[in-house]
Amino acid sequence: MAYTNAKKIYGRVGAEAVLTEQSDLRQYLTGFESSFGYVLSDKDGSAFYTDPRYIEGATAALAGTDIAVKIFEGSLEKLLKPYKQVAIPLSKTYYTEWKRLADAGLEIVDSEQAFIEEMSVKQPYELEAIEKACEITDKAFNALLSEIKEGMSENDLAAELEYLMRKYGASGTSFSTISAFGENSSVPHHETGLRKLKFGDIILLDFGCKFGGYCSDCTRTFLFGDDKKHQNFKTAYEHVLTAHMLVKERITDGMTGSEADAIARGYLKENGLDKFFSHSLGHGIGVNIHEFPRLSTRSEDILKNNMVFSDEPGVYFEGDFGIRIEDTVTLKDGRAVSLTNSDKKLIIL
Repeated sequence: MAYTNAKKIYGRVGAEAVLTEQSDLRQYLTGFESSFGYVLSDKDGSAFYTDPRYIEGATAALAGTDIAVKIFEGSLEKLLKPYKQVAIPLSKTYYTEWKRLADAGLEIVDSEQAFIEEMSVKQPYELEAIEKACEITDKAFNALLSEIKEGMSENDLAAELEYLMRKYGASGTSFSTISAFGENSSVPHHETGLRKLKFGDIILLDFGCKFGGYCSDCTRTFLFGDDKKHQNFKTAYEHVLTAHMLVKERITDGMTGSEADAIARGYLKENGLDKFFSHSLGHGIGVNIHEFPRLSTRSEDILKNNMVFSDEPGVYFEGDFGIRIEDTVTLKDGRAVSLTNSDKKLIIL
């Protein structure tokens, strides 16, 4: 029998029963994606309760594992009647759902910290899925470059990139693709729109895909032709790239998120650019695109081997241009290993 993450989480929480409804956590426990269901774990094992839409798929996906698949019938109160205590992830639970359990007389325990800590350190199968997502991400970006044409819109470019990721095996995107041309690149989370591409434009693409339920994350900034008007951009680009590479060179297991952030921020400060670095260095990546650990100025999260996170320093000059260079990386044997590997040297199409 193959043991799933449900057994591991139950053991770590230590409550009489662990109930998980949230789609991302449910997928982490089962490896099966669905829009409805409950995973219930107790001393006798785990079961995935869902409706008839998912019974066939879930039964096939969980065959040979320690999770039974059952049709959810009746009510949640009926399902939980045998228990006096149940653990749920409190910050991910709506008040009405919490009150429903409290009104049923259940003692409520928080399971969230167990999820945060267990999900942050990836198992071999999780790393394999993320590596495959990153491989698809690289392949799609490299194929995209020859498809970029003057006059296409930000939406056009995002759609082409998303198509290529699907074509190469992705199940979908990790998040809404950011495609920003020219001055729009100065907005870190620009909303992709109808701005058309012109010769000499900066292009910033922030994108990622999912494979096997796990995410990749990558950002590349480059030029669509060189109109010889981008010396400030080119100088800043080299500084951001250096900051990015220094993180990979110096980061180690046991370091805090704030210490990692300081590697990039300190270098940019030496070159007068730290005030234009308006976000954190990175974030954990897994089933969700934003997970533990946090790599930011105030983060005390401890970096450990087999964690996966982003390395994404950037600088943004309002109304002019922005630069971000991002890879998905993991810690292996105490050192950073990049999982996205498309060219980071300044590309000029």
